[in-house]
Amino acid sequence: MATTFQVTFDAADPRALGEFWCAALGYERDAPPAGFATWEEALTAWGVPPERWNSKNAVSDPAGVGPRIFIQQVPEPKMGKNRLHLDLNVSGGRADHERLVVLQAEAERLTALGATVLTEGAELGDVWIVMQDPEGNEFCLQ
Repeated sequence: MATTFQVTFDAADPRALGEFWCAALGYERDAPPAGFATWEEALTAWGVPPERWNSKNAVSDPAGVGPRIFIQQVPEPKMGKNRLHLDLNVSGGRADHERLVVLQAEAERLTALGATVLTEGAELGDVWIVMQDPEGNEFCLQ
């Protein structure tokens, strides 16, 4: 049996970081539990004070293929380089020049959503772009 997993991010603003990853990946925020029209309604019913409503967030692939992303609020800022990062395969197997054009267009789209381009790389016929999400988590476009 295969083990399922989710990817967890620490964040200062889980809702905003979730919105970024929804837009970046085509994901959707997880729906509130059955019986509740909104998360705010559920959190109120559970007695969670409003100042804690943005302490957690989760987004998922609507097709059910990609892993769920869980985002939890932490008080400290991100320090140092990630030891793990996401690779977003957006080039669709295109050749080098075409691939770079697609990667650069995607980098531009993600930059408009709040990401930052760190570097472009090339090695042994492969090209990629290293970026950071709005909270500084590194990821690559391939």
